[in-house]
Amino acid sequence: ALEGMLQPQCGHLKSLKISLPVQGSRLCLYEDGTEVTEDYFPGLPDDAELVLLTEGQTWQGYVSDISRFLSMFQEAQAGVIEAARQLLSGERAPLRQKLLADLLHTVSQNIEAETRAQDPPWFEGLESRFRNKSGYLRYSCESRIRSYLREVSSSSRVLGAEAREEYLRILGAMCQRLRSAQYNGSYFDRGAEAGSRLCTREGWFSCQGPFDLDSCASKHSINPYSNRESRVLFSTWNLDHIIEKKRTIVPTLAEAIQEQGGREVDWEYFYSLLFTSENLKLVHIACHKKTTHKLECDPGRIYRSQKRPKRRRPARKCQ
Repeated sequence: ALEGMLQPQCGHLKSLKISLPVQGSRLCLYEDGTEVTEDYFPGLPDDAELVLLTEGQTWQGYVSDISRFLSMFQEAQAGVIEAARQLLSGERAPLRQKLLADLLHTVSQNIEAETRAQDPPWFEGLESRFRNKSGYLRYSCESRIRSYLREVSSSSRVLGAEAREEYLRILGAMCQRLRSAQYNGSYFDRGAEAGSRLCTREGWFSCQGPFDLDSCASKHSINPYSNRESRVLFSTWNLDHIIEKKRTIVPTLAEAIQEQGGREVDWEYFYSLLFTSENLKLVHIACHKKTTHKLECDPGRIYRSQKRPKRRRPARKCQ
């Protein structure tokens, strides 16, 4: 309707304003939201796309269009899904196929479903003992932490008898802590308390970026609770040690035991580096840098601080 009103009056903005349907309306360029003033109007190309805004409305160009587009997928809409499927069925251009396939993959998710009965395809290929999504993802995280524990345990073989005994004692304390924490499986469990999980309540994980950066420049994200494909892809994400496990933490622990000389090794510090999010970053495979991190353990935290005995005050003589 607006296009019909504008067509015969594209010579002068003054006459155009008279035809605007609502008082206080204004025109903006579709591409970037620039307001079309009387002086600006004559210089517009013949095929310029305009947006009619009523009082109080804003338009930021393509940004606004993308925002409206994204708002459609807060909840999956059957009409959008069907339209995308129809477009994809006749599409031959690889890039458009990719975009449509990704769109369908996103809007066809069954995120809220939790049990095998609610989302059977999600559990395809998994053992029957896994009855819900959170349980499987807890198990997945526990398995990773257990693998780190096995690596730490295998390093005891290179130590002498006395050092090995102390190393295994410390390892036993770590095992006990891990068991009480259920091997930190809560990191992948969307049902866990907010402070003990790495995802949102809905199950969205965000890449925390490479070990040497504060965040992920590519804004990688994934929801392994959504569908089987996302569950499988999530297995390629890494819990990356910022201070490296094999190159730094384990050798430093072994050296600390061999050179403790009566001091007590602070095993809880090493535990936090090996098994907790204090030193673990969840990263997309593309953000997992294989280079040497060149980071060292904090020398001030390797041994527990020695408590100095309190000095006794000299007894006062009775007057």
